[in-house]
Amino acid sequence: MPIRLTVPEGLLSQQAQAQAFAGLTDALLDVADLTGNTFMTANIIGTINVLPREHVLAGGTPVAAAFIELRLPEIALASAEAKQAFFEKAADVVEQAAEGKLKREHIWSNIVYAPEGAWGIAGRSYDNAELIGAIQGAAIAS
Repeated sequence: MPIRLTVPEGLLSQQAQAQAFAGLTDALLDVADLTGNTFMTANIIGTINVLPREHVLAGGTPVAAAFIELRLPEIALASAEAKQAFFEKAADVVEQAAEGKLKREHIWSNIVYAPEGAWGIAGRSYDNAELIGAIQGAAIAS
């Protein structure tokens, strides 16, 4: 379940970047009620994109901002409450990592859903039922 965090240079130290990504991972696991699930934890992956300051814009103007994109299967975080909970936790994580260098109103998040059967892990395609089965199987094994 890829997470992409995009920030301008100088907003987050390397340590803060790692802290933010770990916090975003924990937020997703918490909201999905999957903390400790080995299958899910191992498959939350992602990137931290650090762009030149002039390449991070809001309203057409460079700004200290953070963009959080989450890619999930259609079955994940489907409820409005789950989405809201993730967005709140994600904003908290990034705001704390920025240590006062970022206004909360300059944190944007979105979720992109992969269509049924379009989720691949280790070269294997999973449909929603298979993905749920793998997640549940990890919960039983632990």
